[in-house]
Amino acid sequence: MRGVSQPLRHAARSPNDEPMPSPPNTEPAALVGRLVRADRRAIAEVMTRLERQSADSRDLVSALRPHLGKAFVAGVTGPPGAGKSTLVNALIGEARAAGWRVAVLAVDPSSPVTGGAVLGDRVRMTAAHDDDGVMVRSLGSRGTLGGLTPAAVRMIDALDAAGFGVIFLETVGTGQSEVDIAEIADVVLVVSAPGLGDGIQAMKAGLLEIADILVVNKADRDGADRTADELAAALAMRAAPSDVAVSRTSAIKGDGVPGLWRQIVDRGAASRAEGLEWRRRRRARYLIARAAAELVESRIRDGDEATDALADSVLAGGMSPLEAAAKLLRTIA
Repeated sequence: MRGVSQPLRHAARSPNDEPMPSPPNTEPAALVGRLVRADRRAIAEVMTRLERQSADSRDLVSALRPHLGKAFVAGVTGPPGAGKSTLVNALIGEARAAGWRVAVLAVDPSSPVTGGAVLGDRVRMTAAHDDDGVMVRSLGSRGTLGGLTPAAVRMIDALDAAGFGVIFLETVGTGQSEVDIAEIADVVLVVSAPGLGDGIQAMKAGLLEIADILVVNKADRDGADRTADELAAALAMRAAPSDVAVSRTSAIKGDGVPGLWRQIVDRGAASRAEGLEWRRRRRARYLIARAAAELVESRIRDGDEATDALADSVLAGGMSPLEAAAKLLRTIA
């Protein structure tokens, strides 16, 4: 007796009757393998999974680890209106002319609707258009203080593994709470502009303490000399000797940009000389600190008998907030 015949299984066909290509393997190891070969779709997919903290993000981090340590990160921060995005766009041109592959991670304000990045910075970076040697990615701040989210560190690792030699990390630009960038970047640029009161602003925000290079952008405007003098005077008032440079640029005109790029490269080389292990340990400490802060915040926000008892004790003067925080940390541990 003949067996029941089985239906024929044909390969999938495209509209022009050619076999459809097999979908790429999206398992973490395979995806990172494609990323290392500069597959832009794989790079985008890995960064998306890391940003969203997908279920396989830990496996992705492990797969990325052997490919890290080639890039240096240039952080760019400062108040709104200083022209940070325009300056980064000009620096991309300098880096590409020197043969560097360049990535930009632009931390934008989050959309109140979706939580995603508003993309305001990205639209100003025209140097990235039609250039496979440049990649620009926006990252929503999601309301975090410090100008960064912990996902930024992992996304930087993905760009590093993908072979980008320099990564510009541009923060939101509130000008008040963006000191986290010093824990992530190898070189920190604090960008100001005439007429924004940036000399005083930088001192208030503590940005002088994290800056490697102070940039007075829009230096073709009136008041640029005064802004530069204020920043130089603020540096001179610091107790410790400072080797922070004060540079002047006009990003739109290109004035001063080549010299600024050379300073960034020199500072980046000095940072790399400190060693990969030290730099990665510093970033890991940042991740631990942020995770610990989130644990404490979650515990206090959710509330329980123990935290309520601590709060009552603080209100009654039985212990200080610092003592209560230390006790809370011990209970979480």
